[in-house]
Parts: sequence; C-alpha cells; structure tokens
Amino acid sequence: MKMIRRLLALTLLILAPAAGMSAGQNPAPAQPEVKPVYEVYAISYGVLPDFPVSQLVAGADKSRKMDIQMMFWLLKGPGGRNILVDCGFHREKFFKDWKVKDYIKPSDALKKLGLKPSDITDVIITHMHWDHADGLDLFPTAKVWIQKDEYDYYINDPDTPGKNRSGVDPEDVAVVAATKNHHKQLKIVDGDNKELIRGVVFYTGGRHTYASQYVGVNTKAGTVVVASDNLYLYENLDKHAPIAATFDAASNLKAQERMKQIASNPRFIVPGHDPDVFVRFPKPGNGIAKIE
Repeated sequence: MKMIRRLLALTLLILAPAAGMSAGQNPAPAQPEVKPVYEVYAISYGVLPDFPVSQLVAGADKSRKMDIQMMFWLLKGPGGRNILVDCGFHREKFFKDWKVKDYIKPSDALKKLGLKPSDITDVIITHMHWDHADGLDLFPTAKVWIQKDEYDYYINDPDTPGKNRSGVDPEDVAVVAATKNHHKQLKIVDGDNKELIRGVVFYTGGRHTYASQYVGVNTKAGTVVVASDNLYLYENLDKHAPIAATFDAASNLKAQERMKQIASNPRFIVPGHDPDVFVRFPKPGNGIAKIE
C-alpha cells in the first residue's frame, strides 16, 4: 500500500503543472525584442567646390561640376550611445591639396548638437578614404568598427604590390592600426548583414573601396540607410548609375537596389556627398540635417 501511495503522489506531482496550464495558467509568451530607436543626423563640416560630376556618377558629362558636401553622420541612441558614421578629416596637408569652403573641424561641428568628443561611444568607419577616416583621432575614447576585409586590405597588409590604395593616407592607416593596441577599442565586422550594435545593421557590397560598408539604422520613422560613399549622390539612384569610383560597378548597382529594399522609404537613403541632403532635410539647420 505504501508503494501505491507513493506512486499516486508522484503521479499527482507530474500531472499538476499540466492541469494548471489547462486551467488557463499558460506561461506568458516571450515578448519580441524591442530595438533601440536612434535619431540620425547628417553633419556638414565643409564643401569642396567645382568637383567633377564624372568622378561621382559613372558616365556623367565630363564638363559638369558641382560643389559637393563634406559630411559625416551621428546616430544618437538611448542611454548616451552616440555613434558616428565616419569622422571627416582635419590634417593640414589635405587643405594644401584641396580647396575647402566653410570648413569646421568635425569635433567642433558636434557642438551644434551639444556633444563633445568624449561623448562619442563608437565610430563606424565605412571605408578608409581620408575624408571619412582622418578624423578618427579626434575621438580617442570611441570604439572603432571596420570591416575585416577592409582592415586586412589597407591596414594589416598595406604594402603588397598592386593594391589600389588611392585616397588612403598612411597616417590614417597608422591611427586605425593603433586602436588594436587599446583594450576592446577595435571592433572587426566580419561580413554582411551583421547587427553587432542593436538597432544598427552593417552591410557590404557597395565596393567603393575594397570592402566598404554602409548601415541600416532603426529610427522612429523606420529604417534609415546611411550609404556614405557607396552612393555619392541622389543622382546615382535616380539614374541607376554606379558611382564612378568603385572596385565593382555591378556590385555597386546591386547595393543601391538593396538599399531601396532596406530603407523604409527611398527618401531615407542618405548619400555620401550630396548637398541636397540639407535641402530635403532642412531642420534643425545650421549645417545639421535630421533624417526623419
């Protein structure tokens, strides 16, 4: 009898949870992850006048020129997360090579948004060209995000003969390389479609440089694509024309088409050098455009 009573007690213990669930006491279903919501700002730091459009849009009339916008981007997130996409330039030698109008040092341009260099938590380097990576040392406490293949091509093994290093400055290479020596500062992005920062997805395929990247960002209005130089101008999209400077024109066009699928609205695709960004998104103004 004792054995029977023990078996009955064991049976009740096993059946009790099931009975509770059948009585409407099912555990609550898992809640979907809530992604951080960012504000995206384009920040002007200068203008290059009379730039040949044929160096921006493949097949463009060689006589056409335009003033191109020099800009970088801020992803302002919750909890004090302030992410820069690229960081402009500041070294004196570039002013000897280029006539720059309305220049403001990138670290000073951030003051318009109430930020100082130490407030920047991350810098995403879309590619290693001087006008996008030279300002990295202005933000010495930030984590640095760069594609593995971009890092290997330009930084790990920069002296291999035959490499296309046009637009990549040795001082900038040294600054990025030095981040590897700082604990947890260098963050390598290994490939396409990686959400390594919650709410920010890294994409490849634009091939402006060897392994340039762009990002999709979760905002209140939907997904914004910060294309950087994987898309120079709105004209590239409108005319379905690859950028003029690319390792692979076909891949660049595929990336442009993909951007249209990623962005919640085509107007949320932000090109790298189009002054019209500040016309289409005029607020708050004074060299700042909120993408919304």
